Amino acid sequence: MKVLVLNYEYPPVGGGGGRLCAKLCESLAGRGHEIRVVTAGLRHLPEREEQGGVQIFRPRSFRRREDTCSVPEMALYLITALPTALRLARTWKPDVLHAHFVAPSGFLAPLTARMGRIPYVVTAHLGDVPGGVPEQTAGLFRVASPVAGWVWRHAAEVTAVSSFVGGLAHAAWGRAPRVILNGIPAIPPPEIALSPDGLRLLFVGRLSIQKDPLLAVQSLARIADHRWTLDVIGEGPLGAEMRAAASGLEGRIRWRGWLPEEGVRALMARADALLMTSRQEGLPMAAVEALWHGLAIVGSNIGGVADVILPNQNGFLCERTPASFADALARLANNPGQLASMRQASLGLAGRFDFQETVSAYERVLGQAVSAKKHPGK
Repeated sequence: MKVLVLNYEYPPVGGGGGRLCAKLCESLAGRGHEIRVVTAGLRHLPEREEQGGVQIFRPRSFRRREDTCSVPEMALYLITALPTALRLARTWKPDVLHAHFVAPSGFLAPLTARMGRIPYVVTAHLGDVPGGVPEQTAGLFRVASPVAGWVWRHAAEVTAVSSFVGGLAHAAWGRAPRVILNGIPAIPPPEIALSPDGLRLLFVGRLSIQKDPLLAVQSLARIADHRWTLDVIGEGPLGAEMRAAASGLEGRIRWRGWLPEEGVRALMARADALLMTSRQEGLPMAAVEALWHGLAIVGSNIGGVADVILPNQNGFLCERTPASFADALARLANNPGQLASMRQASLGLAGRFDFQETVSAYERVLGQAVSAKKHPGK
């Protein structure tokens, strides 16, 4: 198949959804499909390059930061990416379009599809669905939800990365998607070994209101008398505020910034537990990676996280208060036997998120969209 992918966030731009898209594109290319991606360009990135067998087109979008995108910058992506998408539809003649994120990427899909009578598939991640990240997108969907609903209902196929995201999309737009859980490439199971120096925690993600890094610091401050360390991987608009809030915890928190994939894996290999204080999640890629590395997970009791945490087996689901998180973290710090058991349980759950199964599921959906066009009515 020739697949034209529309995604306003593609590495190094964006977060977990972009990384999932990149892994999927490279894996499909490895299976013999031709993949071209139209994403947002930044000044310091090449306008066109090949990565992992995938041709990437980055028309300048006037986006300012890799890790954050405002609603006006989303609109600029639509304006600047449309000519490139239309040109590829006309000259390259893809078999199918795949839009990641209903808004804004999905808004390009019907216009581009019309150019070449091409079927399109839309994948919902979280912030692109009403109610997913209300603090950031409530204003957007007050205006854009009717358009997003039209895009969703007229797609050849629709998918979502978790049952929680799928439920939100179904409730908003009246069409239930196929749920395809995020996965990552399997790694050899690590040996579970605890450190004599205390609980080794990891926080991974964009330091934004969605991930609520301030709650992480507030929770850890309550157990300052316990032995623990925290590595923070990521940056974002709340980075400076998080550092200021952690001023009394010098030497306990290491600020890593954004790291390449191998750097994230190296730190996960040395950690005991993943700390996720998020307000909202679809299916967090960091948590899926944590399972494969055998980490216990301490996360918010919210939709999307329940797919990766079995309470009191491989981690804890916490109410979103410093006291609740502090209690769970203290239990791990004080009970190395329980920590080791939870880490082993995470390894047992990891097989549910085998990335080759994820790729095969998307491959089937894209193939079905192409087949439905070629053989209508079957």
